[in-house]
Amino acid sequence: MQTRTSVKQHPHDDAPDTAEAFRRLSSMPAGPERDALRDGIVEAWLPMADRLAGRFRSRGESFEDLRQVATLGLVKAVDRYDPERGHAFESYAVPTVTGEIKRHFRDHMWTLHVPRRVQDLRNRVRSACQDLSRSVSNRRPTVAEIAAHTKMSEEDVRAGLEALESFSALSLDAELPGSEDGYSLSDALGSPDPALDTVVDREAVRARLAALPERERAILYMRFFSDMTQSRIAEELGISQMHVSRLISRSCGRVREQVMRDTA
Repeated sequence: MQTRTSVKQHPHDDAPDTAEAFRRLSSMPAGPERDALRDGIVEAWLPMADRLAGRFRSRGESFEDLRQVATLGLVKAVDRYDPERGHAFESYAVPTVTGEIKRHFRDHMWTLHVPRRVQDLRNRVRSACQDLSRSVSNRRPTVAEIAAHTKMSEEDVRAGLEALESFSALSLDAELPGSEDGYSLSDALGSPDPALDTVVDREAVRARLAALPERERAILYMRFFSDMTQSRIAEELGISQMHVSRLISRSCGRVREQVMRDTA
């Protein structure tokens, strides 16, 4: 007489039947034998961890790193699983491993620190864009459409869209899209204006220069603004070069002394 054997169904056909191993594990004391059994359970479920890691393959992280993170989540699931609760291990392990991978992206993949709330907005907007792309063709979903789909405010949608573009930083040496001559982002950035360092000094001497006699103002203008030599200034004014030199020194000394006294 044949005995009908009951076969326990798993969500996936390749899921190993480790129910008995988990029951033994829960009753065994700590030691090498328990560690070996635990390692065997982890190894049996590694294909599931690899399958879950593969779902995140296109998000900018290497598959090997994703496998390591998924394996860490699997180990946590094995250690925390309680067979006495009556639930299949896979139903507990899948959200545990998936959560570990998502935490990895949240905590380690952002170039800059982004608040958890903004990360959540990004994920909701990203999912909404994927859903809406099936019904909206040849264009990107609008902010209003995403807001209606997610029941979010348009302000939150905009924050999520900005975060979509901020997951990783762009190198300053990266070639700009459409550039055929190697033009990079660094070429488009400005640089500090050296004239800014003299703004305060210029403003400090402005009033004192205006108070100088007309001839001395003219000499300073020709020397320092028109870049004329002292000999040429002397020819222009009909005086000696030595006189020009004395006037420049006296005018600069007077202005310097007055400015220093004003700032004292």
